[in-house]
Amino acid sequence: MRTPFACCRISASRQGSRGRLRGPLLLLVLAGCGGREVSEPSSPQPWERTLEDIKAEVELVRAGKDLTPPVWPGGARVAVALSFDFDAETNALRDGQRSPGEHSRGEYAARAGVPRILNLLDRYGIGASFFVPAVTALLHPAEIQAIVAAGRHEIGLHGWIHERNSLLTEEVERELLHRAYRTLTEVVGKPPVGIRTPSWDFSPATLKLIRELGLLYDSSLMADDRPYELLENGEPTGIVELPVEWLLDDYPYFGFSRYEAIRPQMTPREVLEIWKAEFDVAYREGTLFVLTMHPKYIGHRSRIVMLEDLIRYMKGHEGVWFATHEAVARYVAGGLQGGNRAMP
Repeated sequence: MRTPFACCRISASRQGSRGRLRGPLLLLVLAGCGGREVSEPSSPQPWERTLEDIKAEVELVRAGKDLTPPVWPGGARVAVALSFDFDAETNALRDGQRSPGEHSRGEYAARAGVPRILNLLDRYGIGASFFVPAVTALLHPAEIQAIVAAGRHEIGLHGWIHERNSLLTEEVERELLHRAYRTLTEVVGKPPVGIRTPSWDFSPATLKLIRELGLLYDSSLMADDRPYELLENGEPTGIVELPVEWLLDDYPYFGFSRYEAIRPQMTPREVLEIWKAEFDVAYREGTLFVLTMHPKYIGHRSRIVMLEDLIRYMKGHEGVWFATHEAVARYVAGGLQGGNRAMP
């Protein structure tokens, strides 16, 4: 017998641990059903799809023009864009985890991680980008103001409560993105110009919503190591993509979960060698080095020492431009339609 919420079944990959839907996600799913019986749509198996259907899906959002400039500002050979996703408690809140223990890990990001990161960046005079869920900004306004007060950093969009866009309807995704945009504008004092989607989760509607807000850039996709223009259905959008990669993210190396097989597998020294090798090739190719980090992971003592070692290594090379994502995006945007590059 079908239950009133039979329409709300989703795959195990979209459920919480032990197959349960978690708090806010469950509410979103139930709200979408409205308590009515709705037949589950039938879809063909992957091997039954037509080539036209496959192309329509994969070509919805694609990489366009390579935006690597002939030279970076000041004659630099490579651009280095350090970034920190200041998620704090939002991961646990999104998943309906009410444990003070889980929230304490988020608090660590604000209480210990962000101050250490800001002190390190201040010592070397480096500007960085902080991608902040709006709920984090509301829970930790003092830390946001400390980031702003440094005068060299950028705060970008990172969702409302670190929601997973691919699990939302377009209407809900739009509402949360606009709410986050308004909130960050109020807290920071100016509107954000770029976005990193939570968990790098990019739904079929995300690019359309980014364009609706008139944002300059995105930093969530992985089609290249170099900056590029985003295409939507084959058409140029004018949106700059500053690509990311799990290889250049601290979470795969340092993430930890009590209830899953997610454990740190490498030492900071081993991770340092990977990141140095990635930088070396970016330097040789004269392009872009984007590093994604999280205060709750990189902010620990042994890891902040590792990050300082990396900064020293990169600064030991001539022609390295350290810049925020916004500065990089504004500069490379000059390569769109033959425009002039704006000096940051």
